[in-house]
Amino acid sequence: MNQKQYSLITAAIFAILALAHLVRVTLDWSVTIGGWSAPMWLSWLAAVVAGALAFYGFKLGRQPE
Repeated sequence: MNQKQYSLITAAIFAILALAHLVRVTLDWSVTIGGWSAPMWLSWLAAVVAGALAFYGFKLGRQPE
């Protein structure tokens, strides 16, 4: 596996994670972990961070080798 393939695969994973967080916010799903309820702002933050990582991963994966 070369760097281009790695960048595209990780970018796709981060894009799926960002989409999952956006779906959680849109559908108002609650998440409880060990009695702690995760606030919605945390999913907004995770969606932005994962989206940015996906964007840069796809950008890096499109560059010529």
